[in-house]
Amino acid sequence: MRKYLVVYEKTKTGYSAYAPDLPGVIATGKTKLIAEKNIFDALQFHLGGLKEEHFAIPKAYAESEMFVFTL
Repeated sequence: MRKYLVVYEKTKTGYSAYAPDLPGVIATGKTKLIAEKNIFDALQFHLGGLKEEHFAIPKAYAESEMFVFTL
């Protein structure tokens, strides 16, 4: 089992999502929920293709942390 960080960004038209450890795996959606489903599907497709072609599955290195500031 592998865990990959997924980053969501609000855009003018909805949301975008990407996994820093898997370059090129991106998704969008009009809502965050749709973007979540789309990135999950994109990750499954990408990792399934790597496995099917007998390529190495990339290790996950990205981490995140939230900082809170009172301004």
